[in-house]
Parts: sequence; structure tokens; C-alpha cells
Amino acid sequence: MAQGFVDLQVNGYSGVDFSCLDLTLEGVASVGEALVKRGVAGYCPTVVTMPMEVYARNLPMLSEAAACDSGAGILGVHLEGPFINPEDGPRGAHVREHVIRPSVEVFERLRELTQDRIAIITLAPEIDGAMELIEHVVRDAGTVVSLGHHAADRDTIRRACDAGAKACTHVGNGLGDVIHRHKNPLWPMLAEDRLSCMFISDGHHVPLDMLRVCLRAKGAERFIVASDVVHLAGMSPGEYRFHGLPVVVEKDGRLHRRGMYQLAGSTADMMKCMNVLASLGELDESELWRIGCENPLALIGMELRDSRPKHPTAVLYQGGRFSVRLPGEGCLEQAP
Repeated sequence: MAQGFVDLQVNGYSGVDFSCLDLTLEGVASVGEALVKRGVAGYCPTVVTMPMEVYARNLPMLSEAAACDSGAGILGVHLEGPFINPEDGPRGAHVREHVIRPSVEVFERLRELTQDRIAIITLAPEIDGAMELIEHVVRDAGTVVSLGHHAADRDTIRRACDAGAKACTHVGNGLGDVIHRHKNPLWPMLAEDRLSCMFISDGHHVPLDMLRVCLRAKGAERFIVASDVVHLAGMSPGEYRFHGLPVVVEKDGRLHRRGMYQLAGSTADMMKCMNVLASLGELDESELWRIGCENPLALIGMELRDSRPKHPTAVLYQGGRFSVRLPGEGCLEQAP
């Protein structure tokens, strides 16, 4: 079939990091070329919480790359931060010193740098100034506000939805390691029908039983798979540096901070994530395509035809799993 997956959270791939000062247009193009061979038709390059010098250099470059007609298409930038909760736990692997309070002025500066191509912004709704920013972003920029890296309570999450928030980023992650069994952000995010939720179904970020429960809570209509893949994808197991932090890539692909359980992004792309989800046996093919393609496109206001790969790559679903057929090659099976 002609369609491909749509990934709303790609931090980098195959050695290219969208949040690094050594990013080049050639590097961005190489990510698109690599992703389309893995069945991705369109994606949102994601820049995490960084100092302004990184935004000032990389955001215009990503905007320029969006106009290129090669590989997987860039559908807009995903800003994961810098307006997140600065505390240990909800902050995740983001660097505390780069976190700033929600600011309409700063957002407009970032928007200008992308030439108005911010598709999604992930922020913490409980921080002072967040509600004002959410209202501004939704009203004036048309950007999707996604709740993430936060510790908001039920009432705050409802107020964020009233202000226009539509989604949640990597639900089940970006939380404190120890949370109250009842009074925590998970239940109101899953219960709120106005929120579509993104999940990293790589087998590491969210336990399979939790994936089943979340899928039943949100339904196929409000469940979105996003990879959160980082530039260390494809690297050999070992120790690396990740935005200044020591991290470890395990043999099973799990990426975590050295000496800690805390994860630091994913090494799995959409093909892997979709096959893990398919392996649960909860969804038929049409529902899987909805979750991996139609829902993310609908969230950012794009049409299905915009998700077609610019290369003649075929994504196939046979025997309960996805695979890719490249031009002139046989079917490349993808391990779950």
C-alpha cells in the first residue's frame, strides 16, 4: 500500500540530533531518507529543552528543510519544552538550567525562527503563565498544545483543555518515579475525552499491560503512536553522551541514564513501535493504520494524502505485522 506511518516525535536518527549545534541540512535530509526506508511518510523533527542559541540556529534550518522534496516529509516542528516542569521526575532527561517559565514572548520568538512551522508544543500546564500561553498558542498560532513533562492535577488538566490543549506527549513517561496511586496526572489524562494521547510503544517506555489498558481507555480514535526516537538509534550497545548526560544503550535497545532507571528517549523507530503494538492483538489492520497514520495527521490538521512517502516504498501488513518493501528489493521483515 502507498501510505506510511506518521511520527510526531523524532528527536534525531542515525547519528543526527535535531537539538545539537552541529546539525546540518545534509544531516536533516539523511534522516528523511532513512525514515522513509523504515516506512515513515511524514514526521515532526523534535527539539527538546535547549538554550536559545540552539533554537536560533536549528529551527530556521528545520524550516528550510521542510521545503525539500526528499525522503519522509517534515510536517512541522515539535517543540518539547522549554516550558516544562523543572523538578526531578517530570523533567525527565531535559537539562534543568535550560527550562524556562511559559512566556508568550519567547514562544513568538521561537515561532518566528520556524517561519510559523511549529506543529506541536509540549508544555507543563501547572507552571505559572501556562494557561495564558496555551490560549495564545491555540488562538494566534494554530499550534497543537500537548501536555507533557508535568505534574498537573485533575483540575489543572481540565483547565488546560478548556484553554485549548488537545494532546498529551509520551503518556506514562515524563512523570515522577514515585506518584500517588490516585492523585496523579495519569488518570485524568486517560479519562479526558478531549485529549488524544501519544504513547511510545517500544516495549521499554510503557509496560505491555499498561499499553493494553491505555488503549482501552482512549480507544483507537484517541490513541497515537510516537517513537521519541533519538540520534543513538542504530548504535551498538555501550556508553554514550546524550546532551551532556552519560547514557547507556543496552543490548535490547533500552536507552537510559547511566546508573539510573530513567530512560533518555528511544532507539526504536515507528516500524518497531507499531509492531510491538500489533503484537498485542487488540487491533485490526484498519485500527493500526488509524493509530499510526490517520490520528497523528488529524491532530496537526493535515490530510491523509500528505502522508504518502515521496519514495516508492511500500508498507505492508501481513500475518499480524508490518514490513517494508523497497524498490527492487524483497520484503524486509521487521522484528517486533
